[in-house]
Amino acid sequence: MSGIYLHIPFCKQACSYCDFYFVTRQQLKEQFVESLLDEINQYRDTAYAKKPIETIYFGGGTPSLLSPRQLEDIFTALRSVFQIKAKEITLEMNPDDVTAQYLAELKSIGINRASMGVQSFQPALLSFMNRAHTRQEALQSLELLSASGFQSFTVDLIYGNPGQTMQQLTDDLDLLLKFNPPHVSAYSLTVEPRTRLGKQVELGRIQPPKDDHVADQFEMINDRLSAHGIRRYEVSNYSTPGAEAVHNSSYWNHKNYIGLGPGAHSFWWDENPRRWENESDLKAYCSDTSQKESEQLSMHELAEERIMMGLRTRVGISGKEMAEKYCYNFSNAQQDYLQKQKDRSILTLTETGFALTDIGISIADSIILDFITLH
Repeated sequence: MSGIYLHIPFCKQACSYCDFYFVTRQQLKEQFVESLLDEINQYRDTAYAKKPIETIYFGGGTPSLLSPRQLEDIFTALRSVFQIKAKEITLEMNPDDVTAQYLAELKSIGINRASMGVQSFQPALLSFMNRAHTRQEALQSLELLSASGFQSFTVDLIYGNPGQTMQQLTDDLDLLLKFNPPHVSAYSLTVEPRTRLGKQVELGRIQPPKDDHVADQFEMINDRLSAHGIRRYEVSNYSTPGAEAVHNSSYWNHKNYIGLGPGAHSFWWDENPRRWENESDLKAYCSDTSQKESEQLSMHELAEERIMMGLRTRVGISGKEMAEKYCYNFSNAQQDYLQKQKDRSILTLTETGFALTDIGISIADSIILDFITLH
């Protein structure tokens, strides 16, 4: 299985927490689409174009700033170059871009999954994050999405905001659950150094919430969503049975994918596994889409990546897979560590492998670091 990720770098304004590559000026939008079509065509008649593409993901940035015509042109190019057998085609969108007509046009193009960046319904938190939409627009967009007949959709929430109370988070979940989302992504706010939020924290103008408060919010989200049949299958992702994100799951399982657009990453594992990325510069991309930085990956690097990604999921790690695919066998120290964590109810051990429990998931980063540094 292979996938395609397209990075659409345009945003109406800069969210305070975001460190993804984006631009707020829209003047180069048409030129960007032309360059994207050029990059797609560079893969024509290559080995990459011969593999069936089962997932397509439009991320950003804000892909919903593209018009249906522009998206149709992109799909025409993709279908002419790649073997598109897509089961899941996702487009990220912001509430302020959504209309019933826009959703209908997306469906007619072939997009069957929407990713809605709500983040919160609280006006004060939306202002703090510098989101472009309002509470009312978020509610209206979800009403339109629920009535649109989309095959699947997911909603993003952010918790762990400075000053965010448990009651505010409870209210957000109550509102969201009225729309019966099949998938929810709940992300803990991360303070990145190159963002406006990062600078304010560095200057002491904003104090991040205490770890135990964020942990309480993490646990509450899990309990509330689980009670509605929306179960965690990865640290930040929850779904009803069968509604798990296929494209994102491919990242965690080292499936091949092609990244298109400025700042996009690609991963391909044939005989020589490698990763490459496009420069995070829209003007440079519009002048030369062939500029890519590539690195060869060792089997040990891949094995550690697989452990780090696999332990973030409910499925966990298979010892057989690690041995056969990655030539990686657990040391005695690692096996002893696993047994100790089992005794602490941090993880579960099976005949084939191991996975973190809900307790373990809440401290996944420290468990993963401890485990891979043992020899």
